[in-house]
Amino acid sequence: MATVLVPAARWARWLDNFERSHGPTAHAVADGVLTGTAEDGSRFAVRLPFDRALDAGHDGAPAALADRVVVPDDWGVLLVRKGGFAMARLRGTTLGESKTGQRHVQGRTKAGGQSQQRFARRRDNQARQAYEAAADHAARILGGLHGPLVTGGDHGAVDEVLADPRLRGAVVVAPWLAVPDPRRSVLEQAVADATALQVEVVNA
Repeated sequence: MATVLVPAARWARWLDNFERSHGPTAHAVADGVLTGTAEDGSRFAVRLPFDRALDAGHDGAPAALADRVVVPDDWGVLLVRKGGFAMARLRGTTLGESKTGQRHVQGRTKAGGQSQQRFARRRDNQARQAYEAAADHAARILGGLHGPLVTGGDHGAVDEVLADPRLRGAVVVAPWLAVPDPRRSVLEQAVADATALQVEVVNA
């Protein structure tokens, strides 16, 4: 199974390509998710962004799915890795305040004994300082967020930042974004990915 992020504007083309490759496809809605099963047995499941569910009144028409994508009035993105962070607060698709930053964290060493222990302590201290800096910026930019928060980077690093008491009210939603070291371009792509349809595909 593979998961792909499909912008709502490209959904019709994605579906057309799927059916061209796998044959006529039957669609259904169950538990807020649109599913499709093709003639050759391949299938997909589509989830709306921000953990929204398709309502029971949706007739399963794939062409109408993009119209159900609603971007919140107040939401955020938080990306953290050991060497850096990036975050933004948005109103709909409009980017508000954002911040990116890098912090040096000592790489691993092959030395043993006390030298290895000193390096490990130094790395831990550097990482902690980096997370504290990220949390300070996140509290300023994302504190009091009324809508969802999309996260990515390194799970442990994000958990460290979100453990800050000022951020414990954050409501984290899918998808998890596996990103490289956060930079401005990475943040911009993450914002786009957060608003995309989440499509799980199983090819026969």
